[in-house]
Amino acid sequence: MTRATLLQNGLVIDGTGAGGWIGDVLLMDGRIAALGENLGGRLPPGLAPEEVTPIDCTGLAIAPGFIDVHTHDDAIVLKQPDMLPKVSQGITTVITGNCGISLLPFIVDKPEPPLNLLGADSFRFDSVPSYERAIIQAQPAVNVAVLIGHTTLRFACMGDLTRAASASELDAMCALLTQCMESGATGMSSGLFYEPAFAAPADEVVRLAQVVSRFGGVYSTHLRDEMATIVEALHEAGDTAFSAGVPLIVSHHKCAGPANWGRTQQTLPLIELLARRQPVAMDVYPYVAGSTVLREDLVDGVIDVLVSWSTPHPEMTGRTLASIAAEWGVDQKTVCRRLQPGGACYFQMHEDDVRRVVAHPLTMIGSDGLPHDQHPHPRLWGAFPRVLARYWREEKLFSLETAIYKMTGLSARNFRLHQRGQLQPGWHADVVVLDPARVRDVATYEDPIALSEGIEKVFVNGELAYVAGTADASSAKVQARAGRLLRRHVTQP
Repeated sequence: MTRATLLQNGLVIDGTGAGGWIGDVLLMDGRIAALGENLGGRLPPGLAPEEVTPIDCTGLAIAPGFIDVHTHDDAIVLKQPDMLPKVSQGITTVITGNCGISLLPFIVDKPEPPLNLLGADSFRFDSVPSYERAIIQAQPAVNVAVLIGHTTLRFACMGDLTRAASASELDAMCALLTQCMESGATGMSSGLFYEPAFAAPADEVVRLAQVVSRFGGVYSTHLRDEMATIVEALHEAGDTAFSAGVPLIVSHHKCAGPANWGRTQQTLPLIELLARRQPVAMDVYPYVAGSTVLREDLVDGVIDVLVSWSTPHPEMTGRTLASIAAEWGVDQKTVCRRLQPGGACYFQMHEDDVRRVVAHPLTMIGSDGLPHDQHPHPRLWGAFPRVLARYWREEKLFSLETAIYKMTGLSARNFRLHQRGQLQPGWHADVVVLDPARVRDVATYEDPIALSEGIEKVFVNGELAYVAGTADASSAKVQARAGRLLRRHVTQP
């Protein structure tokens, strides 16, 4: 028996940036069957009214499911496949393997930083097919598209990461990356900011990116520096991608550190200049704090640093370095050393810079959440609703249609996700129903694990994945888990 869902009388926002309109969306057999007005009175031939579940969306918006382009969800989709932090935001697809850190292709018992951001016991996959088998077995609630991390390739093929790869080591990395691209990986990411990749010269990355280019993939990068030499780092990233012939994605664009506040007025024009000669996009999370492993070089005694986890001192989770330093009678760098290995939120950015990046036409939205943190950054649970509440509804930086486009159509186009990111007949039925008047993030730095409000229903591949709570948020729950691994598709959607 055919199963169909009819979303009726909602504000249909198709994910292209075009204006919304009041109408219906019919979901059938995992696809979007039709869009229009009064579809209940003109169902497709062979579809009986009793086979259709109608859902009244009066006062609500119907949009494509959100695509989280910057995640570290590689392992959590297997360990906690309900993926409540993501589906509760309206997210239906996650891009994994960012910042040069991917779960594959590498097997190790005790991953070193920054690989440990993906969990201490997660590295069990030497190929895309082995990871896909695990995805099929876990049945996550969201779709997964995979980037292969440059840092992971270095760990897999090199013994000494404090230098450039030798010719034979680079050949081995290219061979591994080729296998992954042949198996459907979306592209490659780099994290030259992190110590295990910092010694890699641009030529090493170009050679690997050329492999990605042959398969029509994309290159995403956590820049070598987001502080004093960010302009030089942007030029390096642009030249790397241009030389290799791949589209460039600048990860979580920011100007970090008080000395760099305001410099988006330099970096954004530079990104626009690069975009005139090559495909370029960027992503952003809508917060003034970043989050990564504990690093002394990021502790300056000026910005606030909030501990998100610590192996030797788990009791300090949720505390600031300043408060711990006062208690222990030492400086903050000493505290940082004593807490390692660990993670933290760094309040590095200025709101004006965040606002400029969020509003830029080349910008997509990504959460960059770290799901294994004991006290995570609130972006893990609230990034997408925060964009809608703060930057669309409150600050009016752009239209609702543009906000949705930054989370859907633009993201699908840049990452080449076939027939996703838009409400189009015949395309995959990843759909979110939300209340534009109510949608907002609830997670805070003090209380980071909290369901957002206003995300009413989420469909993944046509299946109802999430329903908001009725009496209170605690009654919200994940329904069907219909996510799958999305293999790279070269044809633009």
